[in-house]
Amino acid sequence: MYRTKVAGIGYYVPEKVVTNHDLAKVMDTTDEWVQERTGIVERRYGKKHKETTTSMAARAAEVAIERAGIAKEDVDFIIFATLSPDYYFPGCGVLLQRELGITNKEAGALDIRNQCSGFVYGLSVADQFIRTGMYRNILLVGAEMHSMGLDFSTRGRNVTVIFGDGAGAMVLQPTEEEGKGVLATCLHSDGTYAEKLAFINPGAHGGYHDKYQEEMPDYGYSDAEYGEMFINQHMVETGQIFPHMEGQFVFKMAVQKFPEVILETLAKAGLKKEDIDMLIPHQANLRISQFVQRRMGLRDDQIWNNIQKFGNTTAASVPIALCEAVEAGAVKEGDVVCLAAFGSGFTWAGAVIRW
Repeated sequence: MYRTKVAGIGYYVPEKVVTNHDLAKVMDTTDEWVQERTGIVERRYGKKHKETTTSMAARAAEVAIERAGIAKEDVDFIIFATLSPDYYFPGCGVLLQRELGITNKEAGALDIRNQCSGFVYGLSVADQFIRTGMYRNILLVGAEMHSMGLDFSTRGRNVTVIFGDGAGAMVLQPTEEEGKGVLATCLHSDGTYAEKLAFINPGAHGGYHDKYQEEMPDYGYSDAEYGEMFINQHMVETGQIFPHMEGQFVFKMAVQKFPEVILETLAKAGLKKEDIDMLIPHQANLRISQFVQRRMGLRDDQIWNNIQKFGNTTAASVPIALCEAVEAGAVKEGDVVCLAAFGSGFTWAGAVIRW
């Protein structure tokens, strides 16, 4: 049976830099407040009407494809992870195929909705396809255009200050080289607290899930009104069309699940935490990454953080950070690289790669 190797990797972030000071001009916040809680100094925003989740993904994919030494037409399957798709439907996978100009290729496209864990979930899915010989050139992408759906007012500051735009991509191929490539992956989820970090409206739930939304505001609908709505003016006025997050609850879950899934995935690969050469955590919050680093007993050169300059790019954060680390020479051939992510759902995942 084949193993899965990373044949090429690339990332793209928009040119526009948005600092904490920029956000302080439109909401009640400060640079100090944001840095103290998240470690974020700045993030990137895409160009309105000129860039989308898909177009950014295409730019990252083009780099990964070139570095893999293949043509776009060689891609036989696309896996696209995002929580900010161009459209409610269809998904971004087919849009990326079109953007790359390979629609005449009989390739499949799969969209993954696992938010911050989406890229690592996608890596695990791609690994199964390649190990069984079903595909030979899988394009795996994580991309986000958060800036199109954030609340740029004081009401939304706890969420808005965290997120940025960007994309990362990998080309994955089979290898018969012993001990190289993806060694193990672990995937987990628990939907008990789904509404603690969620984008509730617009949605097709019709109020069905209200029993799980004890922390959500009472918006004053009758049962009949709520059951008939997808989106209306009241939802817009009360801010329901923006993401909802209970930050402290999410933080506590993240610092528990990150170390657990890292150790579990290492054990599955027959390794220990002392074998880690580089940990690439999802860039959720610098304070979470620092906690995990201390818990795992890792040196500063064994963990890669870039949330300071890019913010949380959700499904794109792991590939962007990994690509940066590779380009900087911090990840070398033969290194044990651990990827880990935790996010909305809740979902969490880990992967171990021998580079």
